[in-house]
Amino acid sequence: MARRGGKAKTRKAVAKRFKVTGSGRVLRRKQGKRHLLRRKNAKRRRGLGQATLVAASDEKNIKADLPFG
Repeated sequence: MARRGGKAKTRKAVAKRFKVTGSGRVLRRKQGKRHLLRRKNAKRRRGLGQATLVAASDEKNIKADLPFG
């Protein structure tokens, strides 16, 4: 959500969920690691623990919510 005029504020909910890398890309955690883990094999659970990049189409909106990130 782009803001017009005034001071840009960081959306704290977004700041807790995403991290901006040194090159400017945005990292996120993967879904599926909260519950029902017994039926997922170890390789899959390890992969879900890794951070991944946000899709390029979503980066603009996330960065707008992180003006100082």
